[in-house]
Amino acid sequence: MNKLFITVLGLIFLAPAVRAQDADSLLSSLDSSKYLGNQASATFKSTRIVLSHSTETQKKYDLDLRIRHHFGDVGGNFGGSHTLYGLDVATDLYIGFDYGLTDRLTLGIGRSKHNELFNFFAKQKAIGQSKGASPVTLTLLAQAGIITREEEFENEFNDDSTRTSYVFQALISRKFSERLSVQISPTYLLRSLHVGTGDNQNLFSLGFAGRFKLSKRLSLVGDYQLVNAFGRPEGLFDHYFNPLGVGLEIETGGHVFSLNFMNSEYIIENSFIPDTQKSWNNGGVRFGFTMSRNFSLRKSKNPDIQSKIY
Repeated sequence: MNKLFITVLGLIFLAPAVRAQDADSLLSSLDSSKYLGNQASATFKSTRIVLSHSTETQKKYDLDLRIRHHFGDVGGNFGGSHTLYGLDVATDLYIGFDYGLTDRLTLGIGRSKHNELFNFFAKQKAIGQSKGASPVTLTLLAQAGIITREEEFENEFNDDSTRTSYVFQALISRKFSERLSVQISPTYLLRSLHVGTGDNQNLFSLGFAGRFKLSKRLSLVGDYQLVNAFGRPEGLFDHYFNPLGVGLEIETGGHVFSLNFMNSEYIIENSFIPDTQKSWNNGGVRFGFTMSRNFSLRKSKNPDIQSKIY
């Protein structure tokens, strides 16, 4: 199954590059509508894709209110009609705020239902895709997660440090055309608490994501996090799967609304990268949605660079 996903994603991501003669000719084939000045504009329409972050950051002084909801299994032993195909069950809920300290630096805070997890992150756009300079956009992400729920058994958390985990990502994206954008994201997870006996305390993974614009306000999005191929032990007591999500991204005025299907029960990288225990093969897929509302907290005096609700 992993090989199938990798093959499909590879074909989707690499097909435009195969058709191109080289990177320079591909860049030159992009017309000016893909750029704001020399910079590629709106590689992704949101700061998130399905599960993963995108290379996009908030505009300076903009605040994004983000609400996400994951329901239960559509099928399998825990789904079906008796749970209304998962709609009776909430595996995770999230509410968070992203603030643009500058156009390139975003700070965020959020809280998830799962483990009563609070997350704090900083996201810095280091390089932007631009004509004649860089063929890709590079954004760096560092995120801390803190579990705040009570212990389920005595000495579950030896001290406060065992409640924390950290995610570090290099998000690398390229806008190939007005319709197609792709991203890869090498990721390293540091955690103080083991998920299960014999599992690695720290995990490396590699993410793949893409967006295909169907119309002015509708896009197809997807992401996949390859976790189990990088030295994670086989034969663990609990079975873990690579997170895969697909969805439709809808722009409705001041909102970005996403309708998604994914196998991960959880929303934040600190949880879904190591803890996804559902599979698309056995009914473990679930429906979820994301609502994003952007607010401009300070009006720019320059009308050409005013923050826009997107």
